[in-house]
Amino acid sequence: MRSIGRTARWSAFFRSFLVQGSWNNRTMIGGGFAFAILPVLKRLNRGDPAGLSEALQRHSEHFNAHPYLSNLALGAASRMEADEHSEEDIRRFKAAVRSPLGGVGDALVWVGWRPATVLAALLLALAGATPAFTVLFFLFAYNVGHLALRLWGFGVGLERGSRVSESIRKAALSKKADRLSGLGVFLMGGVIGSAIGRSWSIDNWPILLLAVVGGVWGLWLGSLVGQKVWRWTFLGVSGAIGLIFLVGWIG
Repeated sequence: MRSIGRTARWSAFFRSFLVQGSWNNRTMIGGGFAFAILPVLKRLNRGDPAGLSEALQRHSEHFNAHPYLSNLALGAASRMEADEHSEEDIRRFKAAVRSPLGGVGDALVWVGWRPATVLAALLLALAGATPAFTVLFFLFAYNVGHLALRLWGFGVGLERGSRVSESIRKAALSKKADRLSGLGVFLMGGVIGSAIGRSWSIDNWPILLLAVVGGVWGLWLGSLVGQKVWRWTFLGVSGAIGLIFLVGWIG
């Protein structure tokens, strides 16, 4: 195995934040992937301009994955280059992981983590938090999550190389995505309940009607998603909305 070097590793990691910078319909994030892995390729092909050109060309080809989980492929491809895998092996590996990394990443981040952090911030706002604190809370929570995912993926890829599938299986990312979806439903119930509590007035019946419709919809979604994903989600959503209704009725 050839040495990649700490500087090249960190340079590749920081460049990965720009992996979508050259997105296009033909190569998707292929150009961004090549840009990110370039420091590693330069390190491994010092004194061999032809080898560097060939390596850069094959990593500029079509590739697509979730931008955060693409770091896993980036780390693994770097390790495979250092281990001197064949050009065809590297191409096959990238073709095999792009769809799973795209699907799991979308479910984990766009469907799970981002809605959960947005809803948590909305719940804080409805509870009386200042706008500045609400925005800072969302930015901190969301970015801590996505940075941790980027770092984990890049580190696992560098460590495992072409054998990252075992690490992905152990991480159970799909189950984590399901639980985050359940958490989002739970937080949505809290947001709906808080909105109902703030607008509980017969004189304000349009908002109250929308809140009730939203509450019924939240219960339906909680039963549909929560029972499949996380059983406590349904109990949390229905309990939170029911409690707000009870308090509003007594008050």
